[in-house]
Amino acid sequence: MPETDIRALVRTIPDYPKPGIMFRDITTLLGDAAGLTACVQQLAAPYADKNIDAVAGIEARGFILGGAIADRLGCGFVPIRKKGKLPGKAIGQDYELEYGVDVIEVHEDGIAKGERILLVDDLIATGGTAEAAVKLLRKLDAEIVAAAFVIDLPDLKGRERVEALGIECHTLIEFEGD
Repeated sequence: MPETDIRALVRTIPDYPKPGIMFRDITTLLGDAAGLTACVQQLAAPYADKNIDAVAGIEARGFILGGAIADRLGCGFVPIRKKGKLPGKAIGQDYELEYGVDVIEVHEDGIAKGERILLVDDLIATGGTAEAAVKLLRKLDAEIVAAAFVIDLPDLKGRERVEALGIECHTLIEFEGD
């Protein structure tokens, strides 16, 4: 079976959500059975023997990938959502946006102290959301084993920002100049 070219399955949409942005859309990757399987396998493989207790996925594409990775690793899944979307008691973490501040949350009882967590999202750009997720998980005394992303936009230095928190980052592909 030929190796799946994950990069070729990512669609680029120019000028979205605003002029000058090259949006890297993984819905085309997710819609390709071989691509999705290869992506999940490659994101999960480095952690197969790391005794991961749960995958924490960042809303929304991190849910899709995170659930599949959790299944592959034989562990649970914990959603990290935007403020006000979780039905139970939640704790939050602020993070800065280009124009303002947003909040992500996790259920207060979603992770037990000391659980080994793999953080997952589709893309790391500036790293603001991933950094907030790390801080949020640490509030629950989780042990964050690593963070895994399909795409890294290295020019925006998000990976460096997360690694500065002592978190190993695993990415599958990069797009320069974004």
